[in-house]
Amino acid sequence: MQRGSAGALTKDGESAISCGRSACAARSKDGGGGCFRAAGGAVYGGGQDTVLSRAAGHGQRVTAEMAAAGGSPTIVEYFGGEDGYRCGYCKNETGNLSHGMWAHSMTVQDYQDLIDRGWRRSGKYVYKPIMNQTCCPQYTIRCQALHFQTSKSHKKVLKKMLKFLSKGDASKVVSEEEPMDSHIEDAVACDFAYKGESHVSQSELTPLSVDHTERVENEDQHTGEEKEEGNVQKVESDSLQLHADKETPVPGEPSRSAKVVHAPPKPGKGADLSKPLCRKAKDIRKERKLQKLLQNQTCAVEGSQLQATDQVFLLQNSKSKPNQPKTIEDFIFVSLPDDAQHKLEVRLVPASFEDPQFKSSFNQSATLFAKYQMAVHKDTPSECGENEFTRFLCDSPLEAENVPNGPECGYGSFHQQYWLDGKIIAVGVIDILPYCVSSVYLYYDPDYSFLSLGVYSALREITFTRQLHEKAPDLCFYYMGFYIHSCPKMRYKGQYRPSDLLCPETYVWTPIEQCLPLLEHSKYCRFNQDGKAVDEGRIKELGRVRVLHKRTVMPYSVYKKRWKGPSDEASVQQYASLVGQTCSERMLLFRS
Repeated sequence: MQRGSAGALTKDGESAISCGRSACAARSKDGGGGCFRAAGGAVYGGGQDTVLSRAAGHGQRVTAEMAAAGGSPTIVEYFGGEDGYRCGYCKNETGNLSHGMWAHSMTVQDYQDLIDRGWRRSGKYVYKPIMNQTCCPQYTIRCQALHFQTSKSHKKVLKKMLKFLSKGDASKVVSEEEPMDSHIEDAVACDFAYKGESHVSQSELTPLSVDHTERVENEDQHTGEEKEEGNVQKVESDSLQLHADKETPVPGEPSRSAKVVHAPPKPGKGADLSKPLCRKAKDIRKERKLQKLLQNQTCAVEGSQLQATDQVFLLQNSKSKPNQPKTIEDFIFVSLPDDAQHKLEVRLVPASFEDPQFKSSFNQSATLFAKYQMAVHKDTPSECGENEFTRFLCDSPLEAENVPNGPECGYGSFHQQYWLDGKIIAVGVIDILPYCVSSVYLYYDPDYSFLSLGVYSALREITFTRQLHEKAPDLCFYYMGFYIHSCPKMRYKGQYRPSDLLCPETYVWTPIEQCLPLLEHSKYCRFNQDGKAVDEGRIKELGRVRVLHKRTVMPYSVYKKRWKGPSDEASVQQYASLVGQTCSERMLLFRS
């Protein structure tokens, strides 16, 4: 699935890593533009020098005090729109267009806000397709994980995995109902040369003292009121039970849960109400087993005999609730028999070389990545080596952030490793953000392709999103990258229901069912049918855009007065309009 960054979900037979066949670093996935291609087609470089740096954290007002406190603001270098590049979907040599910027560092909140405006990342390169110009428009798609509806084909994949783990056998016929890499980042060819990293030194990216920064802020009389960031309160919950049928409102959005009405049976048809409800043989066997256990064994509870009431309680809970459809958890977390042939373990490790588990498994993971790229995308060994793997799937501008009411694992970039009998057979690269789990990429051992690992891992990530929601109530969506209707191979993402597409003009989420008829008539569409609606987050005051110049944080209005070179207002205006007013006032735009 999107499983790559921004548009990560499938591969169209082209390498996802080698960008162009030159000194390129990595290949993108959704078909964006830039140089080091990332999901969605973004590319590192984009014809300009890029930068490497580290930092993290976020806040409403960016000051050096934040850096001193251990959290750094988002710092980006904007590249603007480049000339057209080759599209990995329609193969147009110059039709792939996107805007891009290199993220020296990025907070999870800023990235959440950016992907809600159509941006995606690949490594440290963040890009946004030029929707009304690019040959294959890429619409950000998200699945409402709490209300996810398991399809028939999804159940087949889950049952196939269960059968393989239990009995050791599985049909080695790849299902044609869904693409194997269905949730991996969309692979696209990237014909751009990697321009190399920025020559900007780390010292230039480090703001000066707080006092100095504040003096610069005071130069501008047009300060305005500071905007407050909405930190939605999160309610802690120790319960592991998932309430998939409970409507969770999205801030600023109406509830769209659909109610299903069941009509009563017609006279002469349907269930005979004079007879007891039919029960599944499995439930009957389960109850008999428990009864026998209670008869033949004395159960001690804290030293006392198990009371009759406790026995009744256990019996009642052993019975399945009638007419309750199975949830995705019922398929994934089913107990395996004692004599199961295989053991599957899913481990979540931070994408950081400072993490012992990540470091110890790096060589095995990198080897698997190379095997996958060469077998599935026909890369050469030089196009999928450890450097390319690190730059593409290990380097991330997001740094770990832990908050009291957030998920226990924290926010940031992670590798979800699938260990089968002690070896890694698949890795899903994901970003855990304030409101979602965002799929970045998936690579797996081609020897196990018969298990439909692309679909299986997507279903596991949806389940993981639902689990995180228990501790972080705001986190309830699963972002799959880009949906590309003009490319039939990329339409499978719409099979994960219910899902929404992002309007490319007003940045409002719209149910995919309402979007598909429009896309049948035109590959580029405005989904918001309110003709008067506008982008509520659009730039209103260019002077308030934050700039980092000569290690000093200042509003653009101050920088403009100080800058003696050619005017860059057009470029800054374009940048601000794409990231929006909120992010432009919170992130730092690096100016040399």
